[in-house]
Amino acid sequence: MSSITVSDTKAFLTKCISSLNDNKLHGMRAEASFRAHIKSLGATDRVSPGGWIFRKKGQLDFGESTVAVFPHTIIPGKNYSALPSRSDVPFPPHTICATMHQIGINSYYAHPVLAKGASPEALEWRFIQLGVPWLTNFVLVDDAFSGFLVRSKKYNYLRYKTNVSSLSSSDCMVQFSHESVRIFIENKFMAETSDIDAIVWGDRYTYPMEIKEKVVAQDNDIGEWFGLDTGPFVKLAHYAARKGNLHSLFVVREIEDQKTRLFKQWLVTEFDQLAQWASWVPRSGGPGMGGASSMVVRVPRKAFRVLDAKALSEI
Repeated sequence: MSSITVSDTKAFLTKCISSLNDNKLHGMRAEASFRAHIKSLGATDRVSPGGWIFRKKGQLDFGESTVAVFPHTIIPGKNYSALPSRSDVPFPPHTICATMHQIGINSYYAHPVLAKGASPEALEWRFIQLGVPWLTNFVLVDDAFSGFLVRSKKYNYLRYKTNVSSLSSSDCMVQFSHESVRIFIENKFMAETSDIDAIVWGDRYTYPMEIKEKVVAQDNDIGEWFGLDTGPFVKLAHYAARKGNLHSLFVVREIEDQKTRLFKQWLVTEFDQLAQWASWVPRSGGPGMGGASSMVVRVPRKAFRVLDAKALSEI
């Protein structure tokens, strides 16, 4: 077999998602819910799954090189034994990669290759650089990440036992592709890594997005607010600091409370609005991906608007 089943993806995700807390799983479900919401607005073609952004580590050249990778979404049962061709590259990633190329971020589309009889954990990825007016052949990860520090010791990324039964089959395929390419890269290279939850094509710009499921908080300083962890905030600020045309969005799936997680509404804000209204004083948030408490930037509710068809048309 050179194909991947839904069962394969669930088994993989069970092992690669930390069981220390449910944040990662909540995030995956929020991304899936967002795609369903956009579909309900009749705008499916304006959104695609995201990818990852990597920066070099090292005392002398930290952050000097930045690479973005957007993986192909695995199709269950499809044969992936053959090497990919340029015709395998869909059109949508070209736009975001062109924007990133203009501000100095090398951007790649990643396509899977699975040897006959190999397990999904042995899936390899080939990379082709987009955002330039030519397409070269697919290359190995070594070429795409030339200059990054090579990992000296093997790290076990597949050591957990997390229940992923709440993810639908289609969501498992998206998340498997997302996590597989990250682990494939991080197994070989040391990098500072952050995810791109989704991409939205607006009338003016193409936006990488941060999608979070949140309960509104309140204090006397700024009234009602939503928290954004400092890591994602700095990443969005990094996009803006590049001085190019790369705008970004922060989308909140507002829920009633942490226990029931009943859905209330979708909210959105552009980064310039977020940065303008965000409090300068951070607060301690809930448990982060590693289980420890995180620090959050407080963003007042007034920085957001409801994400409906009208708001989407204005992006």
